[in-house]
Amino acid sequence: MYHRIRDLREDKDLTQTAISRMLGMSQTGYSKYETGENDIPTAILIRLAKIYHVSIDYLLGQTNEKKRYAEVPQSDETENK
Repeated sequence: MYHRIRDLREDKDLTQTAISRMLGMSQTGYSKYETGENDIPTAILIRLAKIYHVSIDYLLGQTNEKKRYAEVPQSDETENK
């Protein structure tokens, strides 16, 4: 998983500093995600998937398919739960 977030960042010609700013965290903290020193929290995985336009399954190495799933619109009933 960790190499995928590094590869995606490098493919976009972004620095760790640029991504860490998008995530609202330090470069050092983000670097620990890329090296596998720290586990990536779910909220960060979601944000990375949106930044790179890939599925979380792709980030986690569960598929080689990058395409994101269609977002499900939330109904009033879902929002109140």
